[in-house]
Amino acid sequence: MKIKTFVLMWLRRFKTMVRYRLLVLTSVPIFLTLLTLIAITFYWTVTYTWQNALMNVKADLAVAYHSMVLLKKEQRMELQALANSYDFQRRFRSNDKKIRQWVHQQNQQYKLDFVVLHPVADIGMFSASEQQLLQAGKDQTFFQVLDRSALFELNQDLPARAQLPLLKEGTIEQKGLVSRSLVPIFNQQGELKWILDGGILLNNSTSLVDRIRDLVYAADTLPKGSLGTITLFMGDVRISTNVPLDSANLIGRAVGTRVSKEVQQQVLQQGKTFVDRAFVYDSWYVSAYEPLHGNDGAVVGMLYTGYLQWPLVERYLTNIIEMSVSILFVLLFTSIIVYRGARDLFLPIEKIYQVAKAVQMGLKKRVGKLDLCDGHELQILGKQFDSMLDQLEQRNGLIKLTAIELEDKVEQRTKSLHQKTEELEQHIRLLHQARSKLVVTEKLAALGELTAGIAHEINNPIAVILGNIELIQLELGDDTADVQDELIAIHLQIDRIRNITRSLLQYSRQGGVQDEITWHHLNLIVEESLTLVRSGTKKMDVQFEVNLAAKCSVEVNRHQLLQVLVNLQMNGIHAMDDKGLLKITTSDWVDDYGVILGAMVAITDHGCGISEHNMKRIFDPFFTTRRSGTGLGLSVSQSIVANVGGEITVESIDGQGSTFNVYLKHKKESPSELDLLVTL
Repeated sequence: MKIKTFVLMWLRRFKTMVRYRLLVLTSVPIFLTLLTLIAITFYWTVTYTWQNALMNVKADLAVAYHSMVLLKKEQRMELQALANSYDFQRRFRSNDKKIRQWVHQQNQQYKLDFVVLHPVADIGMFSASEQQLLQAGKDQTFFQVLDRSALFELNQDLPARAQLPLLKEGTIEQKGLVSRSLVPIFNQQGELKWILDGGILLNNSTSLVDRIRDLVYAADTLPKGSLGTITLFMGDVRISTNVPLDSANLIGRAVGTRVSKEVQQQVLQQGKTFVDRAFVYDSWYVSAYEPLHGNDGAVVGMLYTGYLQWPLVERYLTNIIEMSVSILFVLLFTSIIVYRGARDLFLPIEKIYQVAKAVQMGLKKRVGKLDLCDGHELQILGKQFDSMLDQLEQRNGLIKLTAIELEDKVEQRTKSLHQKTEELEQHIRLLHQARSKLVVTEKLAALGELTAGIAHEINNPIAVILGNIELIQLELGDDTADVQDELIAIHLQIDRIRNITRSLLQYSRQGGVQDEITWHHLNLIVEESLTLVRSGTKKMDVQFEVNLAAKCSVEVNRHQLLQVLVNLQMNGIHAMDDKGLLKITTSDWVDDYGVILGAMVAITDHGCGISEHNMKRIFDPFFTTRRSGTGLGLSVSQSIVANVGGEITVESIDGQGSTFNVYLKHKKESPSELDLLVTL
């Protein structure tokens, strides 16, 4: 908690005090410059050190590879020395039958693991390229992987010496990698008689890799604590190495372990040299791998040189830390010098700040004399600041007097303005209501003219239909009983059309609809509308769910309300693409206090719903989203319901369906004052 408080205190000082901000502003450029230098130095050092390490290990690999070349050369020279020796030549010229047995016993004298003398008849055991070189009289030395039986033919001791337990696999490697030399022996007539075959087994040849290591990594050539290693591979298996099983304690040798997949792919499969960091058994080494080729050019193994990476990294990090500490010490020392040098400059500024803060709190305080010479800029600033405070105090006094007078005038004017504002707000509300009514009236003016013509045109064919129906009844006589129900339905529909056309004619006249408004039970009108809708939707896959629970009667025009209900139900059916469930529910209309206002009917469909954008326009005349619609149904329905004091509300979820609620009052209200004003 104390540490947090201390940190917050210094953060506040840095944000509010000039000395600390100036200290940071002067120190940050130096600090950033030093950090940049550290970063550049770090980058250059890493690049140079790593490239130098790779170049060194590559040079080490070249030395080791040259050592292997010298090894093969020495091996071939040993065989040549044997072939040129007095004992061999004497037995060769005298055709000694035991010459092969004698040669087989010379391997220890010539430091070879096997020496075999093959007659020229056995030349077929060698490859075509080897036979060609032998017949041309050329010596050859090459690496070759031999199985257990081939090793046994060369020397009975080789199979046992070649065995390698493969760590972590539980098996034993039986094959062996040999460095093999072939020397052709010709008689005095120039005919090839014998083939001298000798070499060394590289499996478990610890003395060989140790000798190469001592040659490549002499004393004091590696960083302190590092370890130089040499490894011979047969395929991807370490057959001879001085890489320890435990790099930390330098215990054992990692013979019988395999190389990493990355090195195996690049060196063994692609035949390329690998120079980079590599994971060698249990630690990271700066490594270099060279492929070993057989006499036919195929990769049979690898030669490896490398040394531990961590001592190199440790030495590098130590140098970086030492340099960073030195630079930070210099930066800290520089910051102290800047702080001490700027302290005398900060004290007068802080005094001026303290005076300004005291005046802000309402205290009468001045800067006065500063411990500076008379011509100092801060001393002049202090005097000007005191003079400004004196002038400010005088002006504050005048402002207070003026403010008191102004408050009295404002209070008087405010009372008068408040009264005028209330009157203006009342007129604005009335104006907004009148404008809304006028807009609706203007929109429906054209509709009134149109409906008048439509109503007259409909009445003419209706009269013809009615006359023909009466003529049919007259002609049929007693036979009308078979189609009596259909004729009654036709008469009912003709009456309904007449009522609709009469309503349209009355709607188009000045003063609106004047049809008879009487008391009706809402449920009966809903049932009648359902009968009409069902008869018109028999071929559609529409189901009806009806719940008629309204008990209160309402004052409406039955024909007009029937028109509204049929229109709303058909709209719901069209929204469901002529299939689905349509719910019709009636109930009493009750306000928040439990008073019954009338009755309501809710028509719910499960169709496409209405988008939020179209919700504001659905009651506008001629607005429709259907290609075959006129856009008059909802507009006329709203006018009919509003004429009897009711209202239509809509609830819809886009993509899920809509519910139209029709609220009808128990008793129609008289026209409001505003309605009369708009009518006039």
